[in-house]
Amino acid sequence: QVQLVESGGGLVQAGGSLRLSCAASGRDISRSDMGWFRQAPGKEREFVAAITTGAHTAYPDSVKGRFTISRDNAKNTVYLQMNSLKTEDTAVYYCAARYYGRSGSLSDQLQYAYWGQGTQVTVSS
Repeated sequence: QVQLVESGGGLVQAGGSLRLSCAASGRDISRSDMGWFRQAPGKEREFVAAITTGAHTAYPDSVKGRFTISRDNAKNTVYLQMNSLKTEDTAVYYCAARYYGRSGSLSDQLQYAYWGQGTQVTVSS
């Protein structure tokens, strides 16, 4: 059984930083592209970051330069370092593991087979 467990969320002031972790079990993430998505209240879930098995990364313009995704295959864990946080970054953040062998857009949620339960990030002004 595959499980993805996010941690590291919390309350932070605007301009601050947080580091999210996603620990995987039941799946070797070294073989998976991994992604982070978020969903704010009343909004659709959106793409935040992705990292391929070859360590290629992708970000939307809204977080580029502020967020960094990384992976530690030995620990079967993916991270999301978030700096210069803004109030509009407030959301539940989800980790996801992509289907093996997919080649479509990294930002497409349908490409991802497994999802974590999410961790809340709240940025206050």
